[in-house]
Amino acid sequence: MTEKGAFRRDMNYLADRVTADGRDGWPVEPGRYRLVIARACPWANRASIVRRLLGLEDVLSMGICGPTHDERSWTFDLDPGGRDPVLGIERLQQAFFARDPEYPRGITVPALVDVASGQVVTNDFKQMTLDFSLEWRAHHREGAPELYPEPLRAEIDDVAEKVFHDVNNGVYKAGFASSQDAYEQAYRDLFGRLDWLSQRLAGQRYLVGDTITEADVRLFTTLVRFDAVYHGHFKCNRAKLTELPVLWAYARDLFQTPGFGDTIDFAQIKEHYYVVHRQVNPTGIVPLGPELSGWLSPHGREELGGRPFGDGTPPGPPPAGERVPELPSAD
Repeated sequence: MTEKGAFRRDMNYLADRVTADGRDGWPVEPGRYRLVIARACPWANRASIVRRLLGLEDVLSMGICGPTHDERSWTFDLDPGGRDPVLGIERLQQAFFARDPEYPRGITVPALVDVASGQVVTNDFKQMTLDFSLEWRAHHREGAPELYPEPLRAEIDDVAEKVFHDVNNGVYKAGFASSQDAYEQAYRDLFGRLDWLSQRLAGQRYLVGDTITEADVRLFTTLVRFDAVYHGHFKCNRAKLTELPVLWAYARDLFQTPGFGDTIDFAQIKEHYYVVHRQVNPTGIVPLGPELSGWLSPHGREELGGRPFGDGTPPGPPPAGERVPELPSAD
């Protein structure tokens, strides 16, 4: 938090990378690492989506923390005995301390953990998904999409950076602001960027090019949480997503695309924000709404053309142990 009451995210993550050539000491190897996420977290949600789209489930296992945590860290309370069945730990904190017993920063998801040593390799969420696309290529499924195609990388990076500052992180800057001025600036930046995105997406199906890219993944995880959490909990209330026609149709299009909506658990998302953020919601009461069936309603975005997976194909259904609750039908 700055002196003027503005929220500032600590972006100093463990910067080691898992690469094809192992130049940081962590080579890509099937079965060696475990991706730890929480369904509630938008940054972790990116990793789970990209892993699904690229078909890395068989080579990169996934541990799922529960939706709430205390000041010590995320916990594996969804697993029998409250212990991750592969890593054998109760708290993600244990994997960070295995890497550095004096680790001074936040215990965050997503995290890639080396199974044999129990050490966190990286929690750098921005680089992690790009490496899934580039460094894990030898293990992609047949028909995996190009989420970070070389000719479009500069544009993807530019759009993603704008979205990060004003939207992904912008909702947090509004929600955690401790001064009126800081809140109002974040609010204006957020909705200014959402208006910009609406204009950009009015005539094209996806953010960059005519296929789904990393940029779409990054925007989606904030949009899908907008009405359930950010509109009320974080005071981002100029309009609901459902009141922004272009972005609402765009978000539904992605939600109904295999690999996106099948990673979303709205109950866990709401429980996390409304229970954990007691400085914002002191009672810990979790709202019953919003109505969710609209996520399955027709979106009409096919008329804009585009090919979701380019020359590739949709991923198959998620593994049995990774399925999320189905939404009620929109009919």
